[in-house]
Amino acid sequence: MAIDTSIEETARTTQVNLNYLLPGPKINRRFVSAGVEVNTGKYGPYPTTIRDGRTIRNHFTFDHHGFQLLDAPTSIADFHDKAEIEAKYQDEVCAHVRDAFGASLVVSQGWMLRTSGNIPTSAPDPNSSSPDAPQKPYRHYGGLQPAAGEVHIDTEPSRQPAYAQLLYAKARPNGPGFTRFIMSSFWRAFSPPPQDCPLAVCDAQSVRDDEGTPNVLWVVDKIPEGEEMFAEMDDDKQLAASIFEHDERHRWWYFSRMDRGEGLLFKFHDSDKEGGRGWRVPHSAFWDESFVGERKVRESIECRTIAFFE
Repeated sequence: MAIDTSIEETARTTQVNLNYLLPGPKINRRFVSAGVEVNTGKYGPYPTTIRDGRTIRNHFTFDHHGFQLLDAPTSIADFHDKAEIEAKYQDEVCAHVRDAFGASLVVSQGWMLRTSGNIPTSAPDPNSSSPDAPQKPYRHYGGLQPAAGEVHIDTEPSRQPAYAQLLYAKARPNGPGFTRFIMSSFWRAFSPPPQDCPLAVCDAQSVRDDEGTPNVLWVVDKIPEGEEMFAEMDDDKQLAASIFEHDERHRWWYFSRMDRGEGLLFKFHDSDKEGGRGWRVPHSAFWDESFVGERKVRESIECRTIAFFE
């Protein structure tokens, strides 16, 4: 999967702080509730160079880097209209992902809005179609959450093969089976550029296969406090993300001034690693100081999918 990377040295760079996992408790959990996400792990800022891939966007490949910026038109007029998103957006994303990867079947795993701005704390009209409307019990789907500000991948490798089999059986009960699957995220900024807190992605070739610590996901109605966060829980049966310690070899990218007609597609987990194929991409939001005086609040929508090759 080797390519000529010399063109990458022509990219504009910006210096930022990314939050990596620090030494801390042995139990790593991420508790998520409406409008708030709390980790038991401790994270610290590390000075990091992020390269702007905007001028060389056609250089990036899924097999090598694990991500690409796509031209991805959307028919959604208002991304705050939950009914409109539910009716059309996931099908749009699945079509973009299917075309990008060349897969035979793509299944959506839900969507989420994120913002770098304020998230309403007062209870809105429960009959509203807005994604801000409360859900009881809370589901980490179709709502509004803050930008995820630590280096992570939303999957943990050991759990993914069984999870893929489960999703395939549900989507294609009598299907022929699959030889490969790719879990990924399709990320779109829909607020005006330049966004103040865009998403950075890490070159898959700069990440070792043995990196990452499981971070177990618990979706709750109320975030536990203190020692309750470390109480005995059945973590083995939960989905988990991977969180990362700092490694100076990590090579970070973003695409400045993204607009609503573009989508950043990046891998969470590719079951085919043959030939050194890039199979997963750590990522994190970051505060971009490149455009002081111009920056706008970041509003984005992410849609997670799994692509099957039958």
